[in-house]
Amino acid sequence: MSHDALAEAHAVYTTHNSTSLQAYLSSCKYLPGGNTRTVLHALPFPLTFASGKGSTLTSIDGNTYIDFLGEYTASIYGHNNSTIRAAINEALDRGWSLGGNNTYEKELARLVCERFQPTVELVRFTNSGTEANMMAVATAVAWTSRKKVLVFDKGYHGATLSFRSTISGDAGGMKRDVNLPHEWVIGTYNDIEKTVEVLSNVPPGSLAAILVEPMLGSGGAVPGSLPFLQFLRSYASSHGALLIFDEVMTSRLSYHGLGERLGIQPDLMTLGKWVGGGMSFGAFGGRRDVMGMFDPRNGSLSHAGTFNNNVISMAAGCAGCRLLDKDTTRRLNDLGERMKDMVQNTIDKHIDSEGSLANDSHVEVKDRSNGFVNAYVSTHLSNGGKSHTQPQQSGAAPKMWISGIGSILAIHFAPSAIRSVLQSLYYHHMLTEGIYLAERGFIALNIELTLKEVKAFVAGTGRFIEKYRALILGVEP
Repeated sequence: MSHDALAEAHAVYTTHNSTSLQAYLSSCKYLPGGNTRTVLHALPFPLTFASGKGSTLTSIDGNTYIDFLGEYTASIYGHNNSTIRAAINEALDRGWSLGGNNTYEKELARLVCERFQPTVELVRFTNSGTEANMMAVATAVAWTSRKKVLVFDKGYHGATLSFRSTISGDAGGMKRDVNLPHEWVIGTYNDIEKTVEVLSNVPPGSLAAILVEPMLGSGGAVPGSLPFLQFLRSYASSHGALLIFDEVMTSRLSYHGLGERLGIQPDLMTLGKWVGGGMSFGAFGGRRDVMGMFDPRNGSLSHAGTFNNNVISMAAGCAGCRLLDKDTTRRLNDLGERMKDMVQNTIDKHIDSEGSLANDSHVEVKDRSNGFVNAYVSTHLSNGGKSHTQPQQSGAAPKMWISGIGSILAIHFAPSAIRSVLQSLYYHHMLTEGIYLAERGFIALNIELTLKEVKAFVAGTGRFIEKYRALILGVEP
């Protein structure tokens, strides 16, 4: 029954996207599987977009979608933002690839250090979040003269720093990682007890760094528990290792970053494309003494990159960081918290007590200015060093739920033989509702979205549950 439903959804999708199908088949002649970015592939074939404006995307088939994916957090400004466009145009008028320093990089460095204080005292720019995390790890290895790096299951820090071995690919199959050959030590996210057990096997004086997302992003928008993150801070300090917060995604969840909001200061912090105005960009920064190793005047490390200070990203970043001020950041994350409440209420409403959440962990956010942080602390309860990664309840396990903080969310289905089918059905159903998100259920809001679009998302989710309720509850003939 479930596979018949998916086959029907694929057939409808193919009928409505015939031009995208032809584009896909043509691209397969030159790209493996017609693809140069694995995450964008979806069965039976991916959409091809022609344009984006504001909060919408238009495919080459002429279909328009409300964008709830936000380029996996990079497009926080929506599409074709006039302020960022003007900044890029001005920079281009002055020339590009200048082969020297420019004024934009100096201003962006000031904006980044002032925004992410006290963590970021000095900063270096890269071309992506992947590069930023690669450089942060390399920096820790050089600083400590050690080799081992603690990371966590389901963590994703870029194309060569991926630990999502337990996560199904967007097409439903397992994806192998292509990781750098560091001496990785893999702990269990949100589980202090298991992480201590893993660390007990690490030789004394060999741990260089702990690399962690304060909320798993690509790993399912799962917030880390406060005790867990505090433990990592304490362990790194007491064992001479550097704590690296990967805030490529989560830095948008509070004006100064999620770590600062939670009162935890890492030694190094990484940032991603939204800080560069949505252009090719990444950054790593932190303690002055550690980052001082890159000072060409007296430091011991070299850091190259032709486009580290490219004028397009630098100018866009200056404009974007000013645009995403404290008020705008707060409004965006408040909208995300409201959306999370509305979606969960819809799930609870449409699924009866046999498969619904008992709601004892559902957070009533009364203070919207701090709602996403309150939800972070309250929802992920610690019990003996362990923090749950899905809503807790009395009774049956939930069949469907939403997780995340503020403007980064994810839709989940209970582990089962058809979970990947349900994720795909949800994706295809939402496309028929005119809504675009990741096939795995990942959601990243942008500043162009309003409550009107959120209500459309919630209504579409309700209609999905009504249509596939039996499958969600696991009732198959």
